[in-house]
Amino acid sequence: MADATYQDGGEAPLYLAAQQADDLPVISALVQDAVFPIGEMAFRRGKRQFALLINRFRWEDRAAAERGGRAYERVQAVLAVAEVLAVRTQGIDRADRDTVLSLLALDWHPGADGAGRLMLVLAGDGAIALDVEALDVTLKDVTRPYAAPSGKVPGHD
Repeated sequence: MADATYQDGGEAPLYLAAQQADDLPVISALVQDAVFPIGEMAFRRGKRQFALLINRFRWEDRAAAERGGRAYERVQAVLAVAEVLAVRTQGIDRADRDTVLSLLALDWHPGADGAGRLMLVLAGDGAIALDVEALDVTLKDVTRPYAAPSGKVPGHD
């Protein structure tokens, strides 16, 4: 049995999971430069779930957009983390509901017995730290793609 390839996905919405450290870089790359209002972040302590509704840049479609001379796209997606024990933030004002955050990367810091800390690294030195019992991350596209409002590929200095 062979691993799935990128081409196997076609134009279907993404629905990916990471339950091992080796799986996380794929999801991290796909959510790079996703933006979300701070109000679209939720921690359901009783269910041990943390979720973000993000507007992610469709990196997987970039080359096709350039070849076809069409607009770059974004899509709304849910980034969900299960088995969350605690959530901490740094460098963001959670009371400012108008703040729009930009997600740069997901970093995994393993602990003992499968537990660890998942860091959501944000632009501007912000971060969200999730202490988890086990790595369990899903990324699911929940809308149809739409033209990226900026019309540009996200860039970094």
